[in-house]
Amino acid sequence: MQSQQQQHQEIRDEKEKNENGTPLMALNHVSRLCKNLEKSVEFYTKVLGFVLIERPQAFDFDGAWLFNYGVGIHLVHAKDNEDDKLPNHTDNLDPMDNHISFQSEDMEGMVQRLEQFKIKYLKRTVGEEEGAAIDQLFFKDPDGFMIEICNCENVKLVPQRSIGRIKFPSDRHNPPVELGNDDSKT
Repeated sequence: MQSQQQQHQEIRDEKEKNENGTPLMALNHVSRLCKNLEKSVEFYTKVLGFVLIERPQAFDFDGAWLFNYGVGIHLVHAKDNEDDKLPNHTDNLDPMDNHISFQSEDMEGMVQRLEQFKIKYLKRTVGEEEGAAIDQLFFKDPDGFMIEICNCENVKLVPQRSIGRIKFPSDRHNPPVELGNDDSKT
């Protein structure tokens, strides 16, 4: 049985742990509702190169798990009464709308891939004035969820009062970091 002093120390340790950084490692997966599971699996595997993987048999609903690039996509078949949970399927591609983004080393190759599959996309370049141009492609999956492909490694991460809390997995792509010499920002 723990003493009250030990319990208080554990609470202080937990509080310090939370203040100094959450014990997270990386994004594990993004979950998406879909009307047609087969069509969505085909899109994410053929267009984006994800790989279909086994999912636990304990789940009692239709779905599929896909994985690649260090992240998973979990597709969940939407029930008939869940249409209101899906995006309004419009042709509008607004970069300011909710989306997930994937890093690419070959933006022109992605353009060719989207054209091969006859997927409507919006292409733009931002940040040229700052000297770190970012190429972006925006398009939608079969259920209207927006996806961005970018070459965002061109942008330096400049931490603002948080340099000690940024965690970089050593075995994955990391953007350049500008540490600066101003200690008042850390």
